[in-house]
Amino acid sequence: MVRELTHFIGGQHVPGTSGNFGDVFDPNLGQVQARVPLASKSEVEAAIANAEAAQPVWAAFNPQKRARVLMKFLTLVQDEMDSLAALLSSEHGKTIADAKGDIQRGLEVIEFATGIPHLLKGEYTEGAGTGIDVYSMRQPLGVVAGITPFNFPAMIPLWKAGPALATGNAFVLKPSERDPSVPLRLAELFLEAGLPAGVFNVVNGDKEAVDTLLHDPRIKAVGFVGSTPIAQYIYETATANGKRAQCFGGAKNHAIVMPDADLDDVADQLIGAGYGSAGERCMAISVAVPVGEETADRLVAKLTERVHKLNVGRSDDPGADYGPLVGQDGVNRVNNYVQIGIDEGAELVVDGRGLVVEGAENGYFVGATLFDKVTPRMRIYREEIFGPVLSVVRAKDYEEGLRLANEHEYGNGVAIFTRDGDTARDFAARVQVGMVGINVPIPVPIAYYTFGGWKRSGFGDLNQHGPDSIRFYTKTKTVTQRWPSGLKESNAFVIPTMD
Repeated sequence: MVRELTHFIGGQHVPGTSGNFGDVFDPNLGQVQARVPLASKSEVEAAIANAEAAQPVWAAFNPQKRARVLMKFLTLVQDEMDSLAALLSSEHGKTIADAKGDIQRGLEVIEFATGIPHLLKGEYTEGAGTGIDVYSMRQPLGVVAGITPFNFPAMIPLWKAGPALATGNAFVLKPSERDPSVPLRLAELFLEAGLPAGVFNVVNGDKEAVDTLLHDPRIKAVGFVGSTPIAQYIYETATANGKRAQCFGGAKNHAIVMPDADLDDVADQLIGAGYGSAGERCMAISVAVPVGEETADRLVAKLTERVHKLNVGRSDDPGADYGPLVGQDGVNRVNNYVQIGIDEGAELVVDGRGLVVEGAENGYFVGATLFDKVTPRMRIYREEIFGPVLSVVRAKDYEEGLRLANEHEYGNGVAIFTRDGDTARDFAARVQVGMVGINVPIPVPIAYYTFGGWKRSGFGDLNQHGPDSIRFYTKTKTVTQRWPSGLKESNAFVIPTMD
C-alpha cells in the first residue's frame, strides 16, 4: 500500500493541494512506498504566515523555557530512536546503525542549543563614559528557513532547526522529497515537546517551494546543504533578496597517507570513510593520497583485500556494511563515473557495478569500487561522485599531497595519517580546507564547534552549529544609555564620547 504524506503547517498535518506529487521509493526493493505532495507557492506562503504569527509568542519565552522545550524534545526522540531509525533507513537506504548515527548527530546540536541561556548573553560595559553604560543583546531574526538534503534527513534539519529555535525564531523546513517522513515525525515531536503550533513547519516541494522561500520577504535567513551549483544559486538568490544565507555544497575529501602511518589502521579507516552510507556523505573520503610508491603499493593491497570482504545488503540487514543508494539515478551516476574513469586511463582495481543482492534484485545497489593511479586531470578526481567509489592518487612526497588538497576546487574536509607530530602540525596550519582530521578520517566537528567547508564547498560567512549558528540566527542590538542623575551640564548636540 502506498502511503499518502502531507505537509506540517500550523501544528497539524495538511494535505497537499497543488495536485503535484513526488514518489518516495523503498531503495531496497526499487518500489514506490509513498507519495509526497509538492507544495505550490500559496502553500509555502501559508506555512510562512503561520510561522510569522507564531514567532512572537515563541520569542517571548525566556531562554530557559525554550531550552526546556528542546530538552523535552531530546527525550522524546531518544525514546523513539529505534522506530525513527527504521523509518529513516526505509526511505534513505542507510543501515539501521548508520540511521541511528544520523539522528544522534542531530541530537547533539539540540543538546548544544539547550545551553541557549548562556549562549545569548551579551556584553556590558559600566561607565563607558561619564554616566554612560553600553550593552548589547542578541535578538531573533523572525522567520527563517532550512532547505535540507536527502543524505541526512534527520541530522541536517536538526542542525538548522536547533539553533534557530533556541534563539527564538520560527522555522520553515523544506526537506528532501526523497525521504520526508522523518522530518514530518520530528515536527510532531517538537509540538509534543511544547513548541507552540506554527513555530516549526514542514513544506515538501521542489524548485517552486524553494524559490518561494528565497523570494518571500518574511523569510530573513536561509540555510542549505546540497550540491555546489544549487548552493551557489540559493546563496546568490537569497542574498540578492536581502536575506542571510549559509549554503554548503559538494566535496572531494582527501586523505593524505604518510609513509610512517599504520597502514592497517589507515586501510580500516578508509573503508569506513569511503564506503559507509554507500558514499552518500559530503564528508566521505573519496580520494586517498599515499605518499611514495611503496606506501601506495602497500595501501592499495590492503584496501583491495578489505573491499572484497565488504557486505552490501538491505538496509535492514544487521550484517550489511552499507545498503542501497537512495535512487536509480544515483546508481546510474556512479556507473557512469566508473566508465569515465576507465576511459580516462585510471586502473580499476575493484569494479562494483552490476551488484545484485539476493531477495532485493531490484534495489539500488552498487558494490564498492576502487581505482588506483588516478591523476588530477581525470573527472573522477575533479568531480564529486557521491557513491561508493574510492580513488587512489599517488603523490611522490608530502608537498605534492598537500598541494593536491590545496589546489582542488572543493575544500570541505581533509585528513592526514601520520605518526609525526611536526608533519601533522604543518599540515593543519597550511592546508586550505575547512575541516581537518589528524588520524581521523571524517573530521566532522563536535556540536559546540562549527561545521563548514571552504572554497566551492561553502557559501556565506557563518557556518553550521557551534557559536557561528547563534550569530547566524540572531541580530545584535547595542544600547548606549545615560541617566542624568549627577550630571550638572549636558550638550545634547554632541555625540557621547568615552572621555
